[in-house]
Amino acid sequence: MARVILTVDDSASMRQMVMFTLSQAGYSVIEAVDGEDAIARFTPGISMVITDLNMPNLDGIGLIRRLRANPACKGLPIIMLTTESQEARKLEAKAAGATGWIIKPFSTQQLLAVVKKVLG
Repeated sequence: MARVILTVDDSASMRQMVMFTLSQAGYSVIEAVDGEDAIARFTPGISMVITDLNMPNLDGIGLIRRLRANPACKGLPIIMLTTESQEARKLEAKAAGATGWIIKPFSTQQLLAVVKKVLG
């Protein structure tokens, strides 16, 4: 059975690119347009969350905090996928519970390498 990854980004083109890349690699992908949508779509079978940082309604750090507040999500890998490269923002995300960080633009090979490394 394919591992399920929730991808969260307010950019439709970014969601599409991530979905296509991960689907081609054999993963099942659920898309969400922002953190609130991600919370609504989250199910216990999700193996990983890949989220943008800057989004309307609920940003990536808020999403991480909400997920980490759920005991079932304590060990869930959460990767930030963002244009933000400021060290302070990385530290804020790490403090909230982010597992890793990928800077946009990125290559599909880079995305797959991180996903495979984190999911094993």
